[in-house]
Amino acid sequence: MEKSSINKSRLLFASFFTIVAGGVGFAVRGSILVDWGNQFGFTMTELGSITGGGFAGFGVIIILFSLIVDRVGYKPLLVLAFFVHFLSLLVTVATVYVFDSMGREAAYWCLFSGTFLFAVGNGICESVVNPLVATLYPKAKTHYLNILHAGWPGGMILGGVLSIAFHDILSWEVLMSFFLIPVLIYGVIILKEKLPLSEAKEAGIPYKEMFRQFGSPLLMVLMLLMVLIGYVELGTDSWIQNITGNILENPTKGVLLFIYTSALMFILRFFAGPIVQKISPLGLLFVCSILGAIGLYILGTATTGLIMVFAVTIYGIAKTFFWPTMLGVVGERFPRGGAVVMGFVGGVGMLSAGLLGGPGIGYKQDYFASSKIKTEAPQAYDRYKADDENSFLFFSPIKGLNGSKVAIVKDNGEQLQGDIERWESTGKTVDENDNLNALQTWWSNAEQNAPEDKEPVEQAGFYGAGKALVVTALIPVIMAIGYFVLILYFKKRGGYKQIEI
Repeated sequence: MEKSSINKSRLLFASFFTIVAGGVGFAVRGSILVDWGNQFGFTMTELGSITGGGFAGFGVIIILFSLIVDRVGYKPLLVLAFFVHFLSLLVTVATVYVFDSMGREAAYWCLFSGTFLFAVGNGICESVVNPLVATLYPKAKTHYLNILHAGWPGGMILGGVLSIAFHDILSWEVLMSFFLIPVLIYGVIILKEKLPLSEAKEAGIPYKEMFRQFGSPLLMVLMLLMVLIGYVELGTDSWIQNITGNILENPTKGVLLFIYTSALMFILRFFAGPIVQKISPLGLLFVCSILGAIGLYILGTATTGLIMVFAVTIYGIAKTFFWPTMLGVVGERFPRGGAVVMGFVGGVGMLSAGLLGGPGIGYKQDYFASSKIKTEAPQAYDRYKADDENSFLFFSPIKGLNGSKVAIVKDNGEQLQGDIERWESTGKTVDENDNLNALQTWWSNAEQNAPEDKEPVEQAGFYGAGKALVVTALIPVIMAIGYFVLILYFKKRGGYKQIEI
């Protein structure tokens, strides 16, 4: 295919909107996590598992599809992603009907499956657009990969603004559908445009040579660092709206802070090129790791809005360059690995966010919140604890606070009464809805203690959210050490340089 027939700017634009679609869906899901907890009675750990399942699916798909990108080509895979994105919305919206007919556990798996399918669509896109942009701009990979991934915060800004504007007007099902707008944009462009061969395929590099790159100790170190990036960036992002909203005792303010940090990322990612020319990609990653640790620690200990704005500013600057700059380093140092190597590195980052970051940060919130309330108000804990235990890795199982019960005490049962009235307006009785019936029975027994329970329940949530961020701040400290070692490694070898095929 003649390179002159390839429209680089349009393909970069389409690739950008595949990332925007993921950002919109991610932001909206973050803003409606509380709605899912309230409506279906999920704990923080369960909600973390749902969002984590999305990232885990994202990671697996990136890895699997990166194995076939160079053989199948870019265009067929992006068309497939287009249809999977639509399917994910249908499954997610079906949760409401599944919950009414089959109960809470079935609703959990429906949300998990819908989130997983959304991640499949995102994963297919990610496995394609990273090597595609590297192919389009071989002399400036880090710069253009940062521009490409500006689509992520751009989508999060759009999703966050829409969530604030329409959260009290539209149902969460309608809010969730907003991500279809960028899906339609990238779908139309991809269907019309010609796409190039991958850089590795055009150079005639065989698969054996691509897989041989995994024998490099440097690549193994980069993959381990990507595991930490997935945890601290995407794992934290999946909770940041909820956590800051909890600390500020105002969900809307949490979304506004999320939009603010996303705006920082969106703007700064367009300036990655000049920065890496001065301090190298590894120098940039080292500085960002230090800033990330400082930002998360201050954020976890913040008690006022001004301090929190300062903290999220530092955190927002830090996380801006992690993901795309790491992909740029891999693309520059291992060009003979093609889409396979780049896909594996991105995939392990997503797997880390899904299997470690999302559930781990959710578990930490449950752990610290339940520990505090058990110590200070054990009777309140007995009234608001979840029915089932949650666990994470090798840590001890715990019973977190039931999301529905916490929501009821916060508004003194107003939402529960509204849900009951809406249910009864359909001509059915509360006895026909197991979840509403159980909550109504529980509230009739707990209501008399609500005035004294409300403060310890809210304070437990505040404490758990802050402590979770403080502990998470240890991850970028480890990252900073890793990048510093790599800087010394390259200094002994004459400095960091890009390798060309």
